[in-house]
Amino acid sequence: MKDIANKVGVSIALVSYVLNGQEKEKRVGAEVVRKIRAAAEELNYQPNQIARSLRTNSTKTIGLVVADIANPFFGHLARIIENEANNYGYTVIFGSSDENDYKSETVINTLLNRQVDGFIIVPTEGSIDQIRGLIKKKVPLVLIDRYFPELNTNHVILDNFQATFEATSRLIAEGYTDITMLAYKNSLIHMKERIRGYREAMAANKLIDHIKIIEINYALDTKEFSELSSELDLKSPNKSALIFATNALSLKGLYYISRKCLKIPEDYAFIGFDGGESFDLFNPPLSFVQQPLEEMGKESFSILMNAISGSKKITRITLSPSLIIRGSCGC
Repeated sequence: MKDIANKVGVSIALVSYVLNGQEKEKRVGAEVVRKIRAAAEELNYQPNQIARSLRTNSTKTIGLVVADIANPFFGHLARIIENEANNYGYTVIFGSSDENDYKSETVINTLLNRQVDGFIIVPTEGSIDQIRGLIKKKVPLVLIDRYFPELNTNHVILDNFQATFEATSRLIAEGYTDITMLAYKNSLIHMKERIRGYREAMAANKLIDHIKIIEINYALDTKEFSELSSELDLKSPNKSALIFATNALSLKGLYYISRKCLKIPEDYAFIGFDGGESFDLFNPPLSFVQQPLEEMGKESFSILMNAISGSKKITRITLSPSLIIRGSCGC
C-alpha cells in the first residue's frame, strides 16, 4: 500500500480506504479511486488475508455443511449460497456430513479451526450437541432444510407437513387409494413432518387402512432398495402410487422402477421430491414437490450476515412448497 500511495501521490490511509471498499463512506473522489485501483493492478497488489483477518477479526469466509454435496438438491442450494456470498465479498467453504454425526463434527471443527465467520448447516441426526456447542461459543449460524425444535436458533426450512399432505391429497383426488410412502429411517423433524403429512392426508380421506410407509436406512439404501421386491411388486387391484420423501430416495426409486421394468404411471403413479433433470427425461415427465431453493439459500445467507454483524434476533422462516404435477400421476 505504501508503494501504491507513493506512485499515486496520496496517503497510505487513502489507499487503504479504496482497497477495502470504503471509498464512498470516506468520500474519496472518483478519479483518485481510479488511479489507486490502476496502480494496485499495475503493482500486482495482493492483500494479506491473514493480517487482514487479525486486524478486522473477520476472515470473510463462511462454512456450509450439507448432507451430500453430490446430491443435486444440496449442490443447487450450495451454488445459490455461494453466489450470494460472492456478492458480499465472502468465500464459502463446503463440507459434507454424509448423514454421519461423527463426520459432521469433524467438518465443523475443521471449519472452526479455519476461523470461518459463521455457519450455514444442514444438521444430521445426532448432531444436536454440535449445534449446542456452536451456540455456546456464540458462533453465528443458521440451520437450513432441517432444525432441532428444542434449540433456540436461526433456521430456514420448508413446510414439510404441507408438502406431503398436498402431494398425497392430489393422488387421492386422482383416484389412487393404494399409496405407499418411502422415507428415510431417522428422527429428524423434517422427515417426521413429511411422514405426518402423508398420514394425515390418508386419514382425512378415510384411508387409514391403506397407510403404508417403507422406512429405509440411509447407510444401506442401495441394499434395501434391492430388497423391495416383496413389498412393491405385489400390485394392488386398486390404483397404486408411490411418494418419495427426498430427492435422493426419488433417484434411487427411479433406478429401482427402471430395473424392474415397471411403468409409470401404468404400474405406479409417482411423486418425488425436488425434481431435477432426470425427472424431465422420463416419459411421461415426473411430478414432484418443489422447494423454493432460491429463496431458501438467499434467506439463510441474509440471516447469517445479520448474525455476523452482531444481531441477537432469532429468525425462523418456514417456506411454502409447490406441487409440480405432470403425467406421472396419471393426470
